[in-house]
Amino acid sequence: MNRPPRMSDVAKLAGVGTMTVSRVLSGSVKVSEETSRRVFDAIATLNYRPNEVARALRDQRSHQIGVIVPNLVDPFFAICAQTVSVVAKEHAYSVIIATADEDPDSEYNEASRMLRRQVEGFVIIPAAGGVSRIAGSEFSRTPVVTLDRPIENSSFDSVVVENKFGSQLGVNHLIQHGHRRIAFFGLSRNLYTIRARFEGYREALKKANLKPEFYFGNGTQTEMVATIRSVLDSKNAPTAFYCSNNLITRNAIHALAYLKVRVPESVALVGFDDFETANILNPPLTVVRQPITDLARMGANILFSRLLNNDRTERGKHIVLPVELVLRESCGTHQKLLGARKRELAESVLHAK
Repeated sequence: MNRPPRMSDVAKLAGVGTMTVSRVLSGSVKVSEETSRRVFDAIATLNYRPNEVARALRDQRSHQIGVIVPNLVDPFFAICAQTVSVVAKEHAYSVIIATADEDPDSEYNEASRMLRRQVEGFVIIPAAGGVSRIAGSEFSRTPVVTLDRPIENSSFDSVVVENKFGSQLGVNHLIQHGHRRIAFFGLSRNLYTIRARFEGYREALKKANLKPEFYFGNGTQTEMVATIRSVLDSKNAPTAFYCSNNLITRNAIHALAYLKVRVPESVALVGFDDFETANILNPPLTVVRQPITDLARMGANILFSRLLNNDRTERGKHIVLPVELVLRESCGTHQKLLGARKRELAESVLHAK
């Protein structure tokens, strides 16, 4: 045979009709074990490969979803994309991944290209700002789930974390350690997550009758070095830093090391979001940990629930996942606990005598 094998060739070799072969491959209709065995034996013998494009056109299902994230450099976005891809494979779907570089126009262009490729749904971490062109009518028939940042005034499903409460956890921990001047470092006020975390920071300080001190920007290490140098040289410099996302935390760690500022002796540090090396830094970093993998898996499962159940209800779900405070040593926690433990041991020895 000089041409690639066709479904009709499989049917002839298996002694069945082409419709039966199609049913065996799609699993849409139950076929007897004996017939299925003959079909699969014929497929193996002929090395038959179904034409997925033709099948998509016939079934009006591409078995593809689109994933759009701001970038793949930030570990948070990369982990989300990877997790969605894993869930898609569990459902025998493939994934088209694109980056939007925090640009709503780029996000729209990428999504439009994916629509032309017949993707069945989207998982998106929207560009900064909260307003997206994807909320337009051309996407109204395609399920969309947003992660981390909801799209304002849309009916899309969304999955976020307790951003405000997480900040309150981190800042209250610093307050409990006696800090009265706590500086907030944030990337951009345009980001939904940063706004919510800043609100949590301000509320925690307000309840403690403390004055907020905040710095936005500092998206590069050079900018952060200049800002922290200025902050620490000021009168009544803060004794603790609260960094509201992963990038800002890493920039702050770099700046403090460059300026030879000791943590936690000179300044305490808490970051929102954990990362791989946070527990092996010197000192290990106290963080508000968000469940990144759970966030992405939840979003992907919501999308596939809609796709597989043909759920086109207009009202989207809004899921909020919990965060946790992970105590390490960047606020002096470890040293204080160790000192208390030493006192307990010393007292027990005295009592034993």
